[in-house]
Amino acid sequence: MSILELVLLSIALAMDCFTVSVASGLIQRRLVVRTMLITAVMFGFFQGLMPMLGWLGMSFFADAIRAWDHWIAFGLLAFLGGRMIIDGLKPDDGEHSFDPSEFSTTVTMAVATSIDALAVGLSFGCTGYDTPGSILLPIGIIAIGSFLFSVAGFFIGAFAGSRFKFPVEIPGGLVLLGIGIRILVEHLTA
Repeated sequence: MSILELVLLSIALAMDCFTVSVASGLIQRRLVVRTMLITAVMFGFFQGLMPMLGWLGMSFFADAIRAWDHWIAFGLLAFLGGRMIIDGLKPDDGEHSFDPSEFSTTVTMAVATSIDALAVGLSFGCTGYDTPGSILLPIGIIAIGSFLFSVAGFFIGAFAGSRFKFPVEIPGGLVLLGIGIRILVEHLTA
């Protein structure tokens, strides 16, 4: 793959990270730099790790991964989206169970948004990336792209959340559910 193709692939994989980061910024209603950086690093890390795991597991687990990856992504995103929707339906008492600053929530979001990258790693094994050194450039581009799009998403979400005072948990939860459903439908109809 050319550098341009890898950058475009990175952007495509980063779209879910971007969307989830916008929702997280909206929920926080202000830019919390620590949360933004931890989330962006985790998103970048998992977006880079998953293609490596897919590439490594290509010969061992290709059929098993392909058969279940969409269900795993859907389940994780449905769980997070459901939590957000439930939070949005509760009276505003200041206590919410969906907190983008919680490490467990961040890891769950990072894993859920990077499942597609696992499938990309499987394809790398079939497209000429046959040594560990050859896979480093694509993984680096994917990880950096996801990091940058996550940072941008947090800025946009925090900016909009601080200016518009509307409950964002329900639409944010619906976005996560929508991403999960899209992943599921794409894989089931392919």
